Amino acid sequence: MAKDSIWTGQPRPAWVVTLCGVFLTSIAAADNWPRFRGPNGQGISDARTVPKKWSEQDYNWKIELPGTGHSSPVAWDGKLFVTCADQKAGRGMLLCVSGADGAERWRQEQDLTKYPLTNLNSYAGPTPAVDGEHVYVLWPDGRQTVLLALTHDGGHAWTAPLAGVRTRHGQGSSPIVCGSHVIVSHEQETNSDGVTSQWLAVDRRTGEVKWRCEEPGVVNASYSTPCTFGDSAGRLQLVFTSNAHGIAGVDPQTGDVLWEVASALPARVVSSPVVAGDLVIGTCGEGGQGLRLAAVRPTCEGSSFRAPEVYSLESRVVPYVATSVAYKGMLFAFHDSGLVSCLMSDTGRVVWSEKPAGRFYGSPICVNGNLYALTVDGNVVVLLAGPEYKLLGVNALGEKSHATPAVADGRLILRTFSHLISIGG
Repeated sequence: MAKDSIWTGQPRPAWVVTLCGVFLTSIAAADNWPRFRGPNGQGISDARTVPKKWSEQDYNWKIELPGTGHSSPVAWDGKLFVTCADQKAGRGMLLCVSGADGAERWRQEQDLTKYPLTNLNSYAGPTPAVDGEHVYVLWPDGRQTVLLALTHDGGHAWTAPLAGVRTRHGQGSSPIVCGSHVIVSHEQETNSDGVTSQWLAVDRRTGEVKWRCEEPGVVNASYSTPCTFGDSAGRLQLVFTSNAHGIAGVDPQTGDVLWEVASALPARVVSSPVVAGDLVIGTCGEGGQGLRLAAVRPTCEGSSFRAPEVYSLESRVVPYVATSVAYKGMLFAFHDSGLVSCLMSDTGRVVWSEKPAGRFYGSPICVNGNLYALTVDGNVVVLLAGPEYKLLGVNALGEKSHATPAVADGRLILRTFSHLISIGG
């Protein structure tokens, strides 16, 4: 069991302002899908109009995208936003399409400088974030990464220039909205250019950088996307997972690190943090396999914060790329190899492990008590999210995918390498 870390610094965070802002956004986005894996990145939807089995004749619509990519769609008030890229031409594209019929409303194009990245990644890797005012898109580039804010009708709001990418595998983390800030994890690996690894917050209305938490480049850059965690006192924290900090809690107003369990994640982090009751769960891996899963319990006493490690796993059920789903006391882990496991989220006890159909790079989501996940080969696996293994359907899309499904207005939105598909509703 890892030793937990304690943070006792000042000033105290401005919890109330941030908490109200996030809750207000959450309420407004009840039928929306505002970021990677939906509200707070937990991949949970209560939509009751998504089928378990279908054929191509059941699609609401299917559109061809003008480029490829691995990002997931996001949704707000009947509009879908998705990125794609022409990697040979060095051009990225953000599309806004109608959720009702898939008709393109507008697109924004971004010139990109070619830079090295693994063939399992894409220039259109980060998923956009969206709120009632803007859609926020992160375009990674070898010279200069940019965070753009656009209005819902495609107008330019602001541009925040960031450092170019200095990693072996490209960029993978996606922006999120937290209260009045857009949060970005922009980690870099050790380099000779003096480019630092950063977590940062920008004002969502102006693009002004409000804080940076930075350090020299790290050995293994993280590709995870942060989420938020509310403690028993109702105070809100940002949660990051990375090889450099393990699992860490950060004040969303100041960027101060409140606590960290650095030893929790000793290898590269690709998956994103999962909130399971009063626990935060993270995983890490290397070479296509998960190495360690760790669950910590953030607590606080006055101005002192700590996060003791509750349990850890180092076995074949630990996922690497895909982010798990926590649902009704269970944790559902989808492994690169195709293994799917159900664990008790409070102890890590394995309930079942099965291989339904193919490998997973995209993450699962849970819709009305059923799990939906895209295999690399483009099959949508549907499983019962319960203590007994039950395969409900395997639906072929006919094209490979590394993306995570989304849900908007009761419809399941699926992204393959070059198409966007709407089902149900």
